Amino acid sequence: MSDSRPDAADAGDPDVVIVGAGPAGLSAGLNLVRARHSVLLVDTNRPRHAPTLHSHGMLGLDGIPPLELRRLGREQFLAYPGAAHLTGRVASVSADLTVSITGVRGGPDRELRPRAVLVATGLSERLPQVQNLRAYYGTALHSCIECDGYEKAGLPLALIGQTSDLAARALEIAHWSPDLVVFTNGAPVVTAAEERMLADAGIRIERDDIDEIAGERAVMTGVRLSSGRIVTRSAGFVRPDWLPQVDFLVTTDASRDSTGRIVVDRGFRTDVRGLYAAGDVTAREPMQIAVAAGEGAVVARSIHLDLLGASVGGQLAGPPDFRDGSLIG
Repeated sequence: MSDSRPDAADAGDPDVVIVGAGPAGLSAGLNLVRARHSVLLVDTNRPRHAPTLHSHGMLGLDGIPPLELRRLGREQFLAYPGAAHLTGRVASVSADLTVSITGVRGGPDRELRPRAVLVATGLSERLPQVQNLRAYYGTALHSCIECDGYEKAGLPLALIGQTSDLAARALEIAHWSPDLVVFTNGAPVVTAAEERMLADAGIRIERDDIDEIAGERAVMTGVRLSSGRIVTRSAGFVRPDWLPQVDFLVTTDASRDSTGRIVVDRGFRTDVRGLYAAGDVTAREPMQIAVAAGEGAVVARSIHLDLLGASVGGQLAGPPDFRDGSLIG
């Protein structure tokens, strides 16, 4: 166990296992222990947003470092009876909700059978293949327009990506800065019609392969193309491929969308009884901390009502849109 009290660690199977300790998982965990459920929070402590210096758009916490946000959330969660945290990797969740956990850094393996499992693992990202891009990622370059657009307003910006939605993202970024160049890194992802549309908006396309991000003392100064030409840029955005971290669910029948993200109903229930999902791992946009934390609160209420209903042999009704039975994606 990590960051937990011995009594919580040794209490046997918890009511709920939460996989992932980002905003969605922490928010759900806090609300569930306040509802007097025992909760084990499991994560590997390798958050996707670790390179980012500041998190934005969270009411009351705008500008907080993401790792500090996680630390505060975990501290507040663990202050309640029934709360426990384990640094480990969930190897599998079976259809009967058996959770197999592989210990990390010498920690023991565990197998648990909770009454409910919440998947809040978020996404990993595959960045465009540019050799030194990660050296600037989280400082000069970002992936979340809603999170970091304000800080980049008015600068000469780059948009680097190889996905089919690149033109739409370019138009969104242009709201913050009229000086925008789109770099496709050699991928044929912007059509001729899209290029004309972007040109009408004052946005230029560079289709050559990218050699590297140019910079001095970790300050971005441009994008160097394979020809050797440098296009001067001060900052920008990248469009990763988003990869849901849900391999441990392969033995369940939880529905996924075309991108592999988990499909849920309005109460964040999957189509597997007792299995829930919230945060970036679900099929929705935008991917913001405030949205994920809100989803954590909503799914906590769903889990709480479902556990109460099961304990009395029935079903408790939440707000009407919690129980319409439809999946959203």
